Amino acid sequence: MKTIASCVEEILITQPFLEEALFRQIINFSALSEELQQPISKMLRKPVKTGAIMMALRRYNPPTHLRQSQKLKGVLNQLGDITVRSNLEDFTFQNSDTLVKSHAKVLENFNPKAFYGFSRGIYESNIVVSTSERQKVIDNFKAETMIGSQDNLSAISIRLPENNSKISGLYYQIFKRFAWEGIALYEVISTTNEFTVLVENHLVDQAFSAIKNLNNN
Repeated sequence: MKTIASCVEEILITQPFLEEALFRQIINFSALSEELQQPISKMLRKPVKTGAIMMALRRYNPPTHLRQSQKLKGVLNQLGDITVRSNLEDFTFQNSDTLVKSHAKVLENFNPKAFYGFSRGIYESNIVVSTSERQKVIDNFKAETMIGSQDNLSAISIRLPENNSKISGLYYQIFKRFAWEGIALYEVISTTNEFTVLVENHLVDQAFSAIKNLNNN
């Protein structure tokens, strides 16, 4: 059975920015209660008083990553070097039995100074290379099914602290910053201690600034 508290939680979970503003006490409880009165009344199919909503908001138990904000700040202050690579191209291919062989051919005599990234999903795979290496991909993957490609991309890579996998909410902070800045990510490549985002060239300065300022949260 739904309650006012469960309705409040359901709404806040789907609106993480609102949830964080509430946790940081930078939002007016009374005004928010009035804003939520109509949707919660619809969810419960009966009139709800704003006072009851305000009480539920004050009693709301935030997620762990918000309660551990000080621990998160410590990790964000330990972020490592940021590296930017431009003139990249991304290719998406449908997975097949021969895809690995095609991939291996690209790596033969591959320029060690060129950018290279590869990720494989259940149904498709991506390969990201410097534009100078694009013809190698086209030639060696000509028997594969290309789903799409995108040029004029830049990659921003950041070294993460070794204990990053133990900290909940770290990736939330990174993605939140991009969302706040209105930066659309073309692709994300992640390893244990390294995080790389691909953006269109015209967004690279804005994206770099967003990552650089992560420890200013």
